[in-house]
Amino acid sequence: EDGKITELKNTLDADGTYKEAYKATLSNLTDGMSTEKLKLMLSSLRKFIHSYNASVDPAYESTSSSGKAQLRLGVSGGLTNNPFVRNPDNIMAPLVGLELEVFEASETPRHAGFLQARHAFETSDLNYSTTELSLGYRFRIINKSSFSFYTQVKLASLNFTNFISLDENDMEVNRNSTAFDAPFIFGVGADIKVGNNSYITLIYGELFAILLDNQGNFSSDISLGYKFNL
Repeated sequence: EDGKITELKNTLDADGTYKEAYKATLSNLTDGMSTEKLKLMLSSLRKFIHSYNASVDPAYESTSSSGKAQLRLGVSGGLTNNPFVRNPDNIMAPLVGLELEVFEASETPRHAGFLQARHAFETSDLNYSTTELSLGYRFRIINKSSFSFYTQVKLASLNFTNFISLDENDMEVNRNSTAFDAPFIFGVGADIKVGNNSYITLIYGELFAILLDNQGNFSSDISLGYKFNL
């Protein structure tokens, strides 16, 4: 009513625990409305404010639609032996990735879909590089607010590949190819919460596939990354 703006704070104390001062602030501003399950996230705050407005004004109707899904953006880097490509010397190559995860709007979402872009680099010993765009599904087996462990499957992928092969005259030829697959590549991963909306993630991305053959080397495809909620 007086136009005053009040900051919502969630600072850390000396032992690294969030003080959650925003809960007391909002409780005071809403005549003691419970903030026990309130999170400092837009979806949670929106729901809280709509609930309060409805409690003090029977005619109140929200003019905004609450989203049923949330987004999480992640970046990662690691190493891969390109397990589904002929690699007789089991050479490891650098790997970088970018991911957009879509999940249900809840404190501990169990189901998620993801769009992922990965690039495996060529090395001096392996003349092969690929950029992969993939669509997948993730299910969190262990699902806590501070830690989750999940299994995932890549349902569809589009690969842009560059490699060197021998022609009919045994001459090296640089080739490019584009391939779309439904490979059903399975992997596992874990997210460790390090901030109110951020996570460290460890992914074993290509453990095995149903519709692609392993080329003789045990899969080594590991990435370490960082994710944050949008």
